[in-house]
This record gives sequence, C-alpha cells and structure tokens, in this order.
Amino acid sequence: MTAADVIAAWDRADPTAIHPTRRISENAYRESGEAQARMLAGVLPDGCRVLDFGCGDGRVSIPLHALGYHVTAADASQVMLDRLAAREPAIATVQSDGAGLYSAIGRKADAAVCLAVLIHHDYSDGEQIIAGLREAVKTSGLLVLDWPVADEPSEGATWISVTTWSAEQQAEVCRRVGLKRIDSDLPWGVFKAVKGTP
Repeated sequence: MTAADVIAAWDRADPTAIHPTRRISENAYRESGEAQARMLAGVLPDGCRVLDFGCGDGRVSIPLHALGYHVTAADASQVMLDRLAAREPAIATVQSDGAGLYSAIGRKADAAVCLAVLIHHDYSDGEQIIAGLREAVKTSGLLVLDWPVADEPSEGATWISVTTWSAEQQAEVCRRVGLKRIDSDLPWGVFKAVKGTP
C-alpha cells in the first residue's frame, strides 16, 4: 500500500467511514479522540509544540489543542485538513505526505504524534514518514508512533489493512534515523529523538 493509495482513500472517504467509532456515533468518535489526547498528555511535556501527523479531521489534534498544547496538524489529504480547519481554525495545518515536514512547519517540534498512519503504509513509505517525523522533532524530543512489531511481520495490501514490522526492522530504522524506544504504558510506541548512525 503506497502513500498515494492511502491519500486517495482518505480523500474519497465519507466522514462516517474514517474511524470505527463513527459507526456508533459522532460523539463516540469525538470521545475516542479526547481519551487518546488525555493518554498522550501523560507523556508529552505540558504545553509543548506537538506535530500531529496524519491528523485527519482533528480527532486527536483538537483535544490536544484544548489541553493547552501548541499543535500543528499535518496530513497528506487537504480534504481532511479542510475539515479540521472548519472545526478548529486556531490550529495550524500543513499538507504533507511526511517528506519535508521540518521545512513545512518552520521550526522543530518538541514532540510528534502519529496514530493510525504507519500501520496503513508499506515499509518503504513507512520508513520515509518516520524519517520525516524524526527530522521535524528536536533532539531529546518525543515521538509517539503506531509502529507495531510482530513475530510474523507483514505489509498491508489495502488502505485499511495493517503493516507490522519485525523487531529487527524497527531497531534498524531507529538506528538510522535516530530514535530510541522508551518504556511507556501507552498503546503506541514511544521514542526519544537521538542522533542517528547511518
């Protein structure tokens, strides 16, 4: 599944198809984002600059902003960014597929959040997104990534399928781009930005 395929799927998506809780209700969808923002607040420094990559229509960006974080919402889909801006125009938005994020946001973020994004990309595009996020975060900053490891890793074949990585693949990408996994109770991987070793 390439980045272009994922972007095209999101651009076509009816809002009710974007997240499983929307099949229950719009309130359930919003509440799930608020719950995830509260979980993230347990590891993100208070009031820091957060880059939310793959922000969609703001399910997590908007509650993070409400909690006092300085959020820049980034997504490859302008359709999603327009939906976010209609709900919360105070959040800065950037259209990006992950490449050139640092240039697009203009200064290093203290942290980056990437939830339900990497799992939908193949290994090559996933690594490019991770490298772009690392470049956009200051050294010693945090990255919270939906980057699952599995005993039998596999690349997803459709935009809704899941790509998993081996522990060795993940460790090698971390070494190259400059990430160190840290212990956390979050359901996503938490990484500290460090110097990479090509």
